[in-house]
Amino acid sequence: MSGHSKWATTKHKKAAADAKRSSLFSKLSRNITVAAKVGGDPNPDNNASLAAAVQRARMVSMPNAKIKAAIDKAFGSGADAAVYEEITYEGYGPAGVAVYVECLTDNRNRTAADVRSAFSHAGGNLGTSGSVAFQFERKGTVAVEKVIKSEDKKVEDKPNAVDEEEFMLAVAEAGGDDYEDAGDEWIVWCAYDAMQDVQKGLEAQGIEVKGAELTQVPTTPTQVSPADAKKVQRLVDRLEDLEDVQNVYSTMDMTDEVIAALEEE
Repeated sequence: MSGHSKWATTKHKKAAADAKRSSLFSKLSRNITVAAKVGGDPNPDNNASLAAAVQRARMVSMPNAKIKAAIDKAFGSGADAAVYEEITYEGYGPAGVAVYVECLTDNRNRTAADVRSAFSHAGGNLGTSGSVAFQFERKGTVAVEKVIKSEDKKVEDKPNAVDEEEFMLAVAEAGGDDYEDAGDEWIVWCAYDAMQDVQKGLEAQGIEVKGAELTQVPTTPTQVSPADAKKVQRLVDRLEDLEDVQNVYSTMDMTDEVIAALEEE
């Protein structure tokens, strides 16, 4: 087991950058509310989707009070009732790259118009339901910091796993499918419905987990030129800026050349 997926590494770094967006907490709150409502249980231990939503919020330091308020809203009534619905949009962007968009909305017409406009502006087009979904596989990811940094200057930082070989064995023992080196962290990959078990399995072995989330991984990445990669990324950024959009996934192959081009933006 080993892995150095540039696509996942770049996605992870971008997730950290997204924390700077003023609308992020609003999107995360909406995600938590819907996950709690759909799962029918306010306890993350009994609701895998809610657990993933809460973990994602904590990874960007969302206050516990906001997390609790979002969960409570799922079981409110009247003006406090959650009215969001989950909608996905599928289409193709520049260079034929497949794009899968996950939304939570209280106004389906508004969301459809906004998403369609983003695709049209980028020179892409929306497709029918199922037109690109088959090109993605739903997976779970668990983030593990390599070193636990102490907030007390008198206490030394400590390694979260002695070495890579030991970590590899720990991942296998916890039920993970694979892992990758993402710089200061390890990213553990697993089946989407095994994410909580893998996280608990790592923690049972004394490994601290930073967070976990569900994602979509392209089964057949699309190769693009650096110029087209920038166009695709602009579409992704435009979609992610929309209030109702939660996640955007594409099949763009994140090669070293493509990553270098995107870092120039």
